[in-house]
Amino acid sequence: MKAIVVRKAGGPEVLNYEDVPTPQVKPGWSLVQVKGFGINHSEIFTRQGLSPSVKFPRILGIECVGVVTDSTSDELKVGQKVISIMGEMGRDFDGSYAEYVLLPNEQIYPVQTDLKWSDLAAVPETFYTAFGSLKHLQIKSDDSVLIRSGASGVGISALRLLKSKYPTMKIAGSVRSLKKQDVLLKAGYDSVIEDKNGRLQTDKKFNKVLELVGPATLKDTFNHVLPYGIVCNTGELGGQWYMDGFDPIVDIHEGALLTSLSSGEVNSQKLNEMLDYIKQYQVEVAPTKIYKLNQVKDAHEYLESGHNFGKVVIVN
Repeated sequence: MKAIVVRKAGGPEVLNYEDVPTPQVKPGWSLVQVKGFGINHSEIFTRQGLSPSVKFPRILGIECVGVVTDSTSDELKVGQKVISIMGEMGRDFDGSYAEYVLLPNEQIYPVQTDLKWSDLAAVPETFYTAFGSLKHLQIKSDDSVLIRSGASGVGISALRLLKSKYPTMKIAGSVRSLKKQDVLLKAGYDSVIEDKNGRLQTDKKFNKVLELVGPATLKDTFNHVLPYGIVCNTGELGGQWYMDGFDPIVDIHEGALLTSLSSGEVNSQKLNEMLDYIKQYQVEVAPTKIYKLNQVKDAHEYLESGHNFGKVVIVN
């Protein structure tokens, strides 16, 4: 099969398109034909050598959509449409940057959907992360919402999920460069806030904040939360994994709450709940850009360019 193999840490040039043996099933695992997958910032971090547990050579890819082609499970049928996300694919074992991927049975989730492959490929990691985070934020129709890192894939997904159900909800998106302001407003944001050196350039406060930059800006985020508001820290786009100098008693104000979305909070039922929501509210899930497997290098370059917007997918 064709696959993208990374043999050493580095820039996009280390993403090698080559022939490798197609994996063979083993007890507890199934083979999935990859129909598509999204490109994620965490895969860029891994490619750069910033995931200490990952050993090279490795086929990256932490999510995929596809069909079962061979299985050791009675629950998974050949030809079944499935999603796989989270877990350790593309990290502890080879992932989805390939025509086929061998996955643990418990990490393969059957789904029911009529979405075409390119649209479904945009959904798993990005829309599910947004969907789960919004549930944890306990969204209400009259909330004012801030999405910190509004131009990111998860940010745009959250915006679409919210606006589809609550068309009049006021949603602000933060961005490091106001050059993206017109694009964000066109996408559906009601206002755009500059995020300059980790500080939001506004005095405005919100009921709910989806924090996608992560620990690098979480302390500042709490300066923009209304009393008893909720912050869901989901992303780590700021490149910082842990909090420095954060005093919960001092830095969390007026009864505000902090929650998060864990990567382990996924199952077939929750994925199908999200797909039902997308269908019911006619959520626009189409990716911003679609590449082929032999163009993964180009996709990484685009995502790192600073000009990226929304979700980037690969379709086989």
